[in-house]
Formats: sequence, structure tokens, C-alpha cells
Amino acid sequence: MKALLLAMTFLFATSLYAQEGTQTIRGTIRDEVSKSPVIGASILLVREAGTSPVGAVTDLRGEFSIPGVPVGRQSFQITTVGYEPQRLSNIIVTAGKEVVLNVTMTEAVESLNEVVITADRKSDKSKTNNELSLVSGRSFNVDDTKRYAGALGDPSRMAANFAGVVSGDDSRNDIVVRGNSPSGTLWQLEGLNIPNPNHFGSFAATGGPVSMLNNNVLGKSDFLTGAFPAQYGNALAAVFDLQLREGNNQKHELMGQVGFNGFELGAEGPFSRNSKASFLLNYRYSTLGLFNALGLQFGTGTAIPDYQDLNFKVAVPTGNKGKLTFFGITGSSDVNFLGNEVDTTLSNMYGTENTNTRVKYGTNIFGLTYEHNLTAKTFAKLTLGMSTTRERFSGDSISNPAREAFLSGEAKYNTSKYSAVLNVRHKMNAKSSLYGGITLDVLDFDLYSRSIYQGGKIDTVRANVSGENTVLTQAYGQWKYRLSQGLIFTTGIHFQHYNLNNNVAVEPRAGLQYVFGKGQSVSVGYGLNSQAQNIYTYFVQTPDESGPVRTNKDLGFTKSHHFVFSYQNRLTENLLLKIEPYYQKLYNVPVEQRASTYSALNMGASFGPSDRDSLVNEGSGHNMGVELTLEKYFNKGYYFLLSTSFFDSKYKGSDKVERNTAFNTKYVLNVLGGKEFRLGNNNVLSANIKTSLVGGKYITPLNLAASRARGVAVYDENRAYSLRQSAYFRTDIRFSYRREMRRSTMEFSMDLQNVTARKNIFQQTYNPRTNELVNQYQQSFFPVPYFRYTF
Repeated sequence: MKALLLAMTFLFATSLYAQEGTQTIRGTIRDEVSKSPVIGASILLVREAGTSPVGAVTDLRGEFSIPGVPVGRQSFQITTVGYEPQRLSNIIVTAGKEVVLNVTMTEAVESLNEVVITADRKSDKSKTNNELSLVSGRSFNVDDTKRYAGALGDPSRMAANFAGVVSGDDSRNDIVVRGNSPSGTLWQLEGLNIPNPNHFGSFAATGGPVSMLNNNVLGKSDFLTGAFPAQYGNALAAVFDLQLREGNNQKHELMGQVGFNGFELGAEGPFSRNSKASFLLNYRYSTLGLFNALGLQFGTGTAIPDYQDLNFKVAVPTGNKGKLTFFGITGSSDVNFLGNEVDTTLSNMYGTENTNTRVKYGTNIFGLTYEHNLTAKTFAKLTLGMSTTRERFSGDSISNPAREAFLSGEAKYNTSKYSAVLNVRHKMNAKSSLYGGITLDVLDFDLYSRSIYQGGKIDTVRANVSGENTVLTQAYGQWKYRLSQGLIFTTGIHFQHYNLNNNVAVEPRAGLQYVFGKGQSVSVGYGLNSQAQNIYTYFVQTPDESGPVRTNKDLGFTKSHHFVFSYQNRLTENLLLKIEPYYQKLYNVPVEQRASTYSALNMGASFGPSDRDSLVNEGSGHNMGVELTLEKYFNKGYYFLLSTSFFDSKYKGSDKVERNTAFNTKYVLNVLGGKEFRLGNNNVLSANIKTSLVGGKYITPLNLAASRARGVAVYDENRAYSLRQSAYFRTDIRFSYRREMRRSTMEFSMDLQNVTARKNIFQQTYNPRTNELVNQYQQSFFPVPYFRYTF
């Protein structure tokens, strides 16, 4: 902390001699539906009364450029004939990087008697990129992932602050949305359905300890939690619809960064001086080895997680109406947890003293997109993609008291997915628009899993399949009709066909929104959603005298009805109140044929896939609750967010007894806030705080007597999810400093995580060495430094 204070004192002193910087603001303005350029739109920098106006007008490409904009937070007003006026507020302008704004405008349904400045989808978080989302959706951008205390630049950890969302635990970024399993979340990147985009992330999960998604290349993206538009399928809980920003096509810019997530180098710019084509890339390598050398423990004991990743995007215009983009994410990670090296005096959320665990992961995602304005009212986008995952696991059990290691299990999972996605949208007129598309995902896979018992004497092969493939075909159509300026209706249908077992799902979707008064609206949404099981589940083997049998092969889609009501009130231009009650009815849930407490709705509570066999689609469940959000958008140097949810999540297994799900924490409360302090013209100091209170999880009690008799943890399944843990509480604080120099920007921050050092329970388990029931705890106090330089 002394070094931090000295560094900040030095930076503050030297900054007094810095000149006030300016920067260029550029961008493109397009029609919301047809994506055609809006020609002749006026973009005006909002300044104090009496000062000379500064602005620009869009050209034939819909492009504009405003040079000489002062650094700091600036606002812009956009107007043009025939479109609803817009306002972009609190855009951060820095000396080290040009600001590129890609804005969409909504055609006015009727002539307005007065100019009404409406919030733009670029800056209003209550407005998603997808204009068909009328309920349970919000947007986020790179500023949110950087600003929120405890987010660490991770989209999932940032989303855990939103209403209805609960973080899985401190060690991973899995999220629980409205009581649903994390495995019900869909990840999309530039329209592609992608695998788990996290380091150390199992292919059977949707999260991991460190995100592969680099927030330095992230554009404005959507997060949806219910009653999704017809475009999205094969998901029950939530959708992350992620967009990568394009590189600067007029100026080369560089970035260097050091933080919890790694050492990073970034570059972007045009291919040549006269080219409109651009590139953007960012490489990262893990820093956790350095933290360990400094004596900072982060929950992995002596094991050093190693990972690296590369994010990139290349954009090449093809004439005035088309564009070709190539994008991708590639990364690898590995770590070994050796039981004999575990420090039993410290909290360790991954390894234990009684096992050895060795894991390796690799994920690659590549996409090629061509988009084209077929006419002034019709837009089409074709994306071809490929993604691969590789996972290797081997584990040992360590005997007592000899401490000898015996192989206890091994697994190898490989998947390769080849995708084609076509989306078309057509604006019939200012009131009516049509949307449609088709997605084809071809999956090749090799799966092998083996469990070993009694020191290698007995083994059971859980799955063994090689060279298999399957196809998931999805299609949708949706209509949006604006009955008036404040009344919107959408209806559509989503279709799925899974050729693995020839299952079909037809899913209707609908939404209605009415805007009234000064910034108030009510919305309702309905959707039937279906999701296939994880590919591993279908190939779990059941032992039989004639050979292994795949008793799960014919499992159908799990289904869920989503009902949502939403009320929003923009109390002021920058203060939003939102209330959303919801109800979800789940059915066709996989459960065991014999009477038991098992349900696939609880999958995702552990890190690996389930080995349960002989499953049938006869389970059910429900999630119901109400969410409240009070959000003050950043304005006049500060912001705050209060989100709270009260909910109930229940399920029925094949024993027909209603129980709590593994995710039924009953309530969650998040309080966030932050304040910026300007130090002269070119320096900004900020402080951010986040406090979370989450109800305790329900767990299955451990049978201590049976555990001692067998030497392993044995749980009382008859009392599944009946014992409630204590509530989770955590406070994070983030301090940051930004200095604007003439042509560069320097940022330094310190995240102080769990500042109260609260001992939140991670899990309850059995220790065969001590023969006792033990509690493992989550992350204690942990400081995370961060430094970034752009030029």
C-alpha cells in the first residue's frame, strides 16, 4: 500500500504539468432494422450555453468525425428528419484512444409535435442491441466490466450484479439466473453459438475461474434472462449475446496492461493509410505465478494455474453495402493440484489433501461473417464458424496413513463444431419489420471417462465414444409491429431439430410493450424454451451382460414456459426503476427411472458432468420470483445500482417429492456505487464499492457414520437439499486513477476483494485422514492490482 500511495503521489504531482488533451470522435449511424446508413444526421457535442457549437453531419456511408473533443466525459445529441432523436451521455474520451461510436436510430412512426430526446441503445443499459427484446434484457459494455468492484473485467462476474442473478462461488464465474442451473445459459459470439468461453471450464459447464473473453475487445453486448426473442434457442436460463468491437480503421493504437487476469498486449489499426480495413488483437498470459511468488494466495495453494489466450477481429469493407469480418478466440490452460502439497491451514477451493488432480483445457473459436444491405430496407448476414474444445483429466486418491497415490479416474473429451448462421431482416415500413434466420451446428465428438476403485483393482467406463457426430438445426421467424410511438408488439416462433434422436421442438414467443407518461412503460413477455442435454449425458453407459448400453440416448428436450411482467419508470433522465415478477414452469426434465431424488435441474452445482444412467423425461420444476432494480446511470461524477431478488426454485425427481433445487438461495441483494474526482484537467481518481448478500444454499447432508465406514464422503440422498448453509456476504472496494497525457492514457487501479475477510462456506465434505466432517471456505481478503497504458 505504501508503494501505491507513493506512485499516486508522483503521478498527481507530474500531472500538474500535463497539457489538456483532445481526441477525435468518429462513428457510423445506421437504421435500427435495415442497417442502412442514415445520411445527413447531425451529431452535436453538448456544451455549456454560450460556447461555439461543435459537431458533424453523416456522409453517404453514415459516417461522421468530430476532431478536437476535450478529454473527459462528454455527451452528444443526434437528430435527423424522420427518426427519433437520440442522446449519448457520459461517453469517456481519453487522449490515448480514439472513440468510435456505432449508433442505430429508430424511424419515427408518427410526426412529433416537439423534439423529444430519447436514450440511445448505445448508452442506455435498459435498451439491448436486439430491438426485439421487450422484457428481461439489458446491455453492458467494457466500461461496466472495468468499473464495477470485483468484476475483474469479466462479463459473468459483472452480470452477477444484476437482478435475478447469483454468482456460483468465488472460485468460478458460473452464474445462476432466476434459480436455473448455470448449464441453462447460452453463449453467443457475433451470432455463433459457442462453447464455454472460460479457462479451466469443463465442456459440461458454462463457467470457469478466468474468462477467455477479453474486455478490451468487447463491444456493447446483451444479457437476457427470460422470455427471449425467437432468435435464441437451446437455452433455458439466460443468453449472453456478445459482440466484439472493430479496430480503429484510421489510426494505429497500442495497449499494455497488467492485472489479475494476466499480462496483456493489444494493437489495432488500419491495414494501410488508404485502407478502410482494420484489425484488432489482444494477447494475454497468466500472472498468477507472479502473485504466488509475492506470497499472495488465491485459493489454489501451491498449484500454479497457467493459461494464455488471443482475441482478434479483422473487418474489411466490400464496397458501400457490404463488409467481411474474421474473428476468433483461442486459449489454453492447465494446472496440477497435488494432495501432498496442499497446505491444510489455508483455504483451498480446488484441490484437497486426499487427491491429486491434473487438468488441461484448450478452446478455439473462429468465425467468418459477411453482411450486406440487399436493398435500402433489407439486410442479410451470413456467418460460418468452427469451434473446438479439448479437455484432459486424471486423478489419484491418496491412501492413509501411507500417503500413497492410486489412479482413481481419467477422462478425455474432444469436440469440434462447424456452424452456419444466416439472419435476414426486412423493414416493411416504419411500423412493421420482419426477421428470420436459420442456424446449423454440426458436432463431432470423442468422449472417454473411466472411474477406478480399490487401488486399481476395479474400474468402470462411464463413457466411451469415438468419431460420432450429430446435427442441431434451428430456425426462427419474428414480426415486430409498432402500433404507435409507444405501443410495440412482437410475435414469433423458434424451431429445433436434433438428429441424434430425431427430437423436434416448436416454441412460440410473444411480447407487448406500452410506453406512457414521461418515461414509464409496462411490458409482458412469453416464451416456450427447449434445451437438449449435454452431449455427454446421451452417451453415459449402463453395464449389461451383453455389453454396455446407452440408456440415455433417447432423452428429449427439457422445456420451460417463461412468463414475465415488467414495469419501468425513468424517474429522471439518468435514474431508472425497474420491477419484474416472473414465473417459469419446467417439464420434460431428465430423472432416474427408479424412484430417486435426482434431477438434471441440479446439474451445474458441481464442476464435472453427471454419470447418471437410465434417465427419462418425467421430472418437473418451477422458478418464481420478483426482481427490483434502481439504477443511477453515471452522471455528474457518480453512479449507483441497487438490485434485489426474492425467488423460489423447486423441483420434483422421480420420487415425486417437491424439494429445493441446489440453486434456491431465496434472495440476493447487491448494492454498488462509485464516484469520480477530477484532479485538474487531465486526471481522474475514482472509488467504487460493491456489497452482496445472498441467502444460503440448500445442500444434501453428509452421513458421517457411513462416510467413516467407507472412507469417502457419503451423502444422505433421502434428505436431498434439505440443509441450508449460512448466508453469503462480501464487500469489494476498487480505487482507480486515470491520467491523460497529450497522446496517451495511463490507468492504475486496486481491487480489494472481500475486504471484511468474511469466511463464506464453499462446501461441506468428509476428510478421510482426520475422519471428520469439514467445511471448506471461499476466498478471503485478496488485493488485485491493475495497470493499463494506451497510446
